Amino acid sequence: MKSKADTAAIIERLKELYPDALCSLDYQKDYELLFSVRLSAQCTDARVNLVTPALFARYPTLEAFAGADVEEVGQYVHSCGFWRAKARDIVGCAKEILTRFNGCVPDNMEDLLTLPGVGRKTANLVLGDIYGKEGYVCDTHCIRITGRLGLTDGSKDPLKVEQQLRQCIPPAESNNFCHRMVLHGRAVCTARNPHCQSCILRDLCDHSVE
Repeated sequence: MKSKADTAAIIERLKELYPDALCSLDYQKDYELLFSVRLSAQCTDARVNLVTPALFARYPTLEAFAGADVEEVGQYVHSCGFWRAKARDIVGCAKEILTRFNGCVPDNMEDLLTLPGVGRKTANLVLGDIYGKEGYVCDTHCIRITGRLGLTDGSKDPLKVEQQLRQCIPPAESNNFCHRMVLHGRAVCTARNPHCQSCILRDLCDHSVE
């Protein structure tokens, strides 16, 4: 595992490289982010961003989603894959948010995890991006890169990675750090043939190849 000094250096270098640590999903309302993240499961954010404008135009309110026909919603999200389950979860989420949470996306992990199709990754992202709370979003990029860096023990289990990151990444840095993991994973630390020679974290990385 990395020392506190090395961990702090990693965080600071990533801040310099990616000053705008923003979510790559397009949304205007809190529930739109929630639904977009559900659609992004086993699908690219770019594809989701192509789909959601028409989806959100067709169902402009939470009430519209709650009253929507699941099959029709499925037609809008078909290209995101697993469309039946995703459409069912989106409509179910809308109903739950309206009936149980007065139309507001929950602001805590416990309640978020009771919503259809919402897991810890989604909940952490919502907590960080919508509510400005700590959010340890352990997607494939975060799991891969933190393992290579030595911030975690290389586990592929999202919950174990989240628990380990909570021990080394300060809560105030967590949400932006995870966004930067995504950006770095796409641009430099790719799954196959990572660009170690040009990586600013090379000297701090356990995986770096000569």
